[in-house]
Amino acid sequence: MISVFDQGPPTPCPAPFNLAAHVMRHARDRGDKIALSVLGRDGVQDWTYAALEEAILGTATGLLKIGLVPGQIVLMRLGNSVEFPIAYLGAIAAGLVPVPTSSQLTEPETARIIAELSPAAVLRDPAVACADHPRQISLEELSAMRTLPPATYAMGDPERMAYVVYTSGTSGKQRAVAHAHRAIWARQMMVDGWYGLTGEDRLCHAGAFNWTYTLGTGLMDPWTIGATALVPQPGTDPARLADLLREHRATIFAAAPGVYRQMLARADSLHLSDLRHGLSAGEKLSRSLHENWVARTGTELYEAYGMSECSTFISSSPAHPARGEALGRPQPGRRVAIIGTDGPVPQGAEGTIAIHRSDPGLMLTYLNAPEEAEARMQGDWFLTGDQGAMAVDGEITFLGRDDDMMNAGGFRVSPVEVEEVLARYPGISQAGVASVEVKTDTFVIAAFYTGPEKLDEDGLRAYVGANLARYKQPRAFIHLPALPTGGNGKLLRRALPAYFEATA
Repeated sequence: MISVFDQGPPTPCPAPFNLAAHVMRHARDRGDKIALSVLGRDGVQDWTYAALEEAILGTATGLLKIGLVPGQIVLMRLGNSVEFPIAYLGAIAAGLVPVPTSSQLTEPETARIIAELSPAAVLRDPAVACADHPRQISLEELSAMRTLPPATYAMGDPERMAYVVYTSGTSGKQRAVAHAHRAIWARQMMVDGWYGLTGEDRLCHAGAFNWTYTLGTGLMDPWTIGATALVPQPGTDPARLADLLREHRATIFAAAPGVYRQMLARADSLHLSDLRHGLSAGEKLSRSLHENWVARTGTELYEAYGMSECSTFISSSPAHPARGEALGRPQPGRRVAIIGTDGPVPQGAEGTIAIHRSDPGLMLTYLNAPEEAEARMQGDWFLTGDQGAMAVDGEITFLGRDDDMMNAGGFRVSPVEVEEVLARYPGISQAGVASVEVKTDTFVIAAFYTGPEKLDEDGLRAYVGANLARYKQPRAFIHLPALPTGGNGKLLRRALPAYFEATA
């Protein structure tokens, strides 16, 4: 049998369609219900569904009133606040194409984006860095738009462009990923396939408002089914998160693995009586971290795999917990394969994780680089660049990024496998591994780790010798105060060799 998961297509996206209208579809029947609570140190800022839609549609009116035209691109340079999702959905409601970006980008980085996309306007918080642009709409102007008469949702072809996000850049040059309005329709497959989310849930997301993980999982998906979203105030201490989950009766918690790691290290108590389970995405969840969370809280963690080009489409869930070391399985309605040079590989064999061209969540293209988007297609399959293996029941084991895969004596080694073994060693808080050049054309695997103190290398060598095949064992161990990460908190494995060179 070949490695293809296909249990039938999802229900087609209706037409005409608007992403923001779909997100706010419960504003009429649940108008007085709390859609969003911003959890602050000095109180809670609540938004009902009715108030939220009023602000979104007022913003849409304001953006059109100043002369912006449906189809035009607007760059978002806003901070970690509720203004971000309101402006984002307001732009989409008006038929504009917002480009959400991290507030951590520098002025030169935004200059490159402006040069590439030629946005019609920049939605701008003056505290957020941004290169010059002739049409900047201030935070004050955006806030004033909320009280304007509501616009009518710009309905149209679900295949038309709705928004643009930038890839994380972990595999090379960042690319502008164009998504259609139908992308929000595809996210419904996550509700049962990952979240186990209902309209009565209170989902707390620990990320920033201007992070796409928060924007999707933490806000838009709960709103789409009429649930309540909880978002801690920016700057909340991870040690305080457990208290907020208890105080505000969160039933589902979503975060990146790093947040779970910090909570386990710093929270006094992790007794969370209302919490049903947690969600993890953004980077690979280590087995040891997962097991520690379950032991401390008595609740499960469900992990998801995705990417900027297609959000998350493989996951574990309350209905289908992952088995052993597996990541999870394709969500119902997805068509996923493990691809080799000649197409889908036999079940159990390693290959590249791929999703079918027909998936409603797959991007439209890379703006200004459509040839690169087409180059990632193999027939009808979009190649993610990540390695995996599929079991007979569809369970997929993640084996690492294709460009992260290491070569040791002719054997391909997944960094994820080595890192998970290291993460279980006492005294290691976080681990990353990479292939490093010790002399010309001679490479070995080096392990980089954080923890309270430098560990005995003889002990580490004995441990990996007992737990990994020889060709998988690190030959060097480097203690660091912190591992290098990108703006979204992901481990930057390609940056690790420089730390080895610095200590050599």
